[in-house]
Amino acid sequence: MSETPDSAVRAFIEGHRAAFLDDLVEWLRIPSVSADPARAGDVRRSAEWLAAKLRETGFPVAEVWETDGAPAVFAEWPSGDEGAPTVLVYGHHDVQPAAREDGWHTEPFEPVVKDGKLYARGAADDKGQVFFHTLGVRAHLAATGRTAPAVSLKLLIEGEEESGSEHFAELVRAHAGRLACDTVIVSDTGMWSADTPTVCTGMRGLADCQIDLYGPGQDIHSGSFGGAVPNPAMEAARLAAALHDEDLRVAIPGFYDGVAELTDRERELFAELPFDEEQWLRTAHSHATLGEAGYSTLERIWARPTAEVNGIGGGYQGPGGKTIVPSTAQLKLSFRLVAGQDTGRVQEAVRRWVADTLPDGIRHEITFWGATRPCLTPLDHPYLKSVVRSMERAFGTKVRFTREGGSGPAADLQDVLGVPVLFLGISVPSDGWHAPNEKVELDLLMKGVETAAHLWADLAEADGSRTAPQGPGAGCAG
Repeated sequence: MSETPDSAVRAFIEGHRAAFLDDLVEWLRIPSVSADPARAGDVRRSAEWLAAKLRETGFPVAEVWETDGAPAVFAEWPSGDEGAPTVLVYGHHDVQPAAREDGWHTEPFEPVVKDGKLYARGAADDKGQVFFHTLGVRAHLAATGRTAPAVSLKLLIEGEEESGSEHFAELVRAHAGRLACDTVIVSDTGMWSADTPTVCTGMRGLADCQIDLYGPGQDIHSGSFGGAVPNPAMEAARLAAALHDEDLRVAIPGFYDGVAELTDRERELFAELPFDEEQWLRTAHSHATLGEAGYSTLERIWARPTAEVNGIGGGYQGPGGKTIVPSTAQLKLSFRLVAGQDTGRVQEAVRRWVADTLPDGIRHEITFWGATRPCLTPLDHPYLKSVVRSMERAFGTKVRFTREGGSGPAADLQDVLGVPVLFLGISVPSDGWHAPNEKVELDLLMKGVETAAHLWADLAEADGSRTAPQGPGAGCAG
């Protein structure tokens, strides 16, 4: 759709590549570890550095937004074209902890370029993928001769993603007016591989809880009382065993209400990916696959809801034996949710199931932590097609589709802003997010820049989607 000359984009990117990487290296040197209170000053310094660099890029507005935790960065560059769509880019500037003794070959906050790879904490997750937008918008302007982007461009770069995004939803609600947009682009994700560029179309939601079980008022003698009173440790085990049926479907009544089933086309697209199950098992440090009958491994982790026992305990755990009926037990569960499921209804279904399953004489309490709703963008959504076209121009090959099995704060943006969430990332599995020797492939990073340079004009032309029906499951479903 867009007429942005590919050669002009590439020439601009190549001419500014060295300066771009110098800036990125400078940012990566800031150890913005949000989980470490001792690094709070560095997280703030990272936010201030980015805001200044965005102003230097050309954004007329670039601000540090305070939260009750770490600061975020907001930037805005109005299009100037009447009726232009508004796009919000999400990412984060905080990083995971890292130290040389963790197994790094180099100092994690002293970036090193070797064999076309940039090694540093945050190189891929997420500073590199945030920063490619700065050169991308400049290439877009240079190649089109525009003085402002074809879309009204906004950025929201969080400072607490690596420590749970505790204050993110509150931040979005507080600034909902200024964050108003027609779509969100999340650049905190990856691709299948360097040879198989992909676009993620969704993420699962999450609900997790702890179930505390109480039986006798104290630990009691198993000979005098065992077999005649309910045992909370045994009931925790019964709950865990009752969580799935013989086909490994979740057995909680009402759990699957509203689930958006995979279409034949989606299953075909998943099957096109060069998936090596043996290699995947090695990555999972596991020895066999197991899951819901009738679905492939990729379908299970991307598009089916699940229930997992995260922990189970109760009674005596010391050396040797202790013949008791324990007074308490605990069970920790997590549920990954897909489009069509509502986190509140799932929580209520779990509460009813526990109450109906436990026998008299066992008192229980359930504590749910924060819930995240699932995201799914339909394959025929016009904005998704823009992302795909832009990536295909940059990579020169067909772009395929994936989903993410995990969950993230993107759902908070959709919940408050009510717009579809799209994903644009260029990281590959070998980049080692959260691991020692995290890196980003420099050639792929430049492909991210090139994709962003094409995307804004393409989205502007595809903007009829703002008034078109999005269909079931669009955005973050609940």
